[in-house]
Amino acid sequence: MALPVVRAIFKTREVVLGSEPDTAVHPRGLLALTKSIGWGVVAEVPGREVVMGAVTQPWYANVVFRPLSPDKFAAFNEPDYVKIVWTLRADAIGTNASIFRTETRAVATDVAARAKFRRYWSFLSPGIIVIRWASLRPLKAEAERRISRVASNPHQSQLETRAGTTP
Repeated sequence: MALPVVRAIFKTREVVLGSEPDTAVHPRGLLALTKSIGWGVVAEVPGREVVMGAVTQPWYANVVFRPLSPDKFAAFNEPDYVKIVWTLRADAIGTNASIFRTETRAVATDVAARAKFRRYWSFLSPGIIVIRWASLRPLKAEAERRISRVASNPHQSQLETRAGTTP
């Protein structure tokens, strides 16, 4: 949450919903940050796509995200929850280019949760959308930095990929 606009949106949510401030120190990077607040990997195609998921009740002031294993996530039907998944995906469109895609899906486990989520979403979705756009800009910049590094030294990048390191 290093971006000022993201911090401001979270602070606004705290004030409006009366939640406790998040004083925990979180790791940098979108995936590391979301894992640290309770999201889990539901599916992954290494180097191409990651699907993050959690069950939650976002209408509560102090929201808690619960990660579940992929099979438990699919089967989860505890009343008064919403199951949310979002993806980050890169599709190659050439040797040095790709299209980035992201998608979010949410499903309520019952009628009451659906009504609560619709009210919550209608009120707070503008801030959530801004957070997504603001969070994805650094991701785009990092991907472009990496591809320019690959273009300038493709052999080094292949070695780093095989060794499991990142440029």
